[in-house]
Amino acid sequence: MIADIKKNVEQKMNKSLEALKADLGKIRTGRAHTGILDHVMVDYYGNPTPVNQVANITLTDARTIGVQAYEKNMIGPIEKAIRDSDLGLNPATNGELIRVPMPMLTEERRRDLIKVVKSEGEDAKIAVRNIRRDANEQLKKLLKDKEVGEDEERRAQDDVQKLTDRFVAEIDKALQSKETDLMAV
Repeated sequence: MIADIKKNVEQKMNKSLEALKADLGKIRTGRAHTGILDHVMVDYYGNPTPVNQVANITLTDARTIGVQAYEKNMIGPIEKAIRDSDLGLNPATNGELIRVPMPMLTEERRRDLIKVVKSEGEDAKIAVRNIRRDANEQLKKLLKDKEVGEDEERRAQDDVQKLTDRFVAEIDKALQSKETDLMAV
């Protein structure tokens, strides 16, 4: 019973950490990377489809993403989808290749992005703490139902706390890494 609870806690906390890393990946730094377009949806024959399923996305240089549509008639809709996304990008079509230059970030924009990063991190920490609370409630219920002894329950709570501390530290490390990326010129 206790082993299942601990395993479940670790899996949920890992998912929270992965979700944070995915969210941080969406926040752009001054450098180009193909993952920034992962969440841009294109109208593909009436269906919203991720851009990476209708085009080949590559880096042409450190500040430019190249988007090569699989079908010629998709060039316009892809360009429009990138322009209309909330990423603040301005694509330009060059024959069959769509070039997406990454604009330089201003100091003020970097500070705003750091605030967003910290907010995302705080949300992830709250999620981890909520998982800890739920696990502790499950352990207390086991104790109340006399399925485990007090010592086992206390040891399990300590283990859950150690997991919580470990994941909070990993969240802090991910945030620090992203902040460093954002402040690098």
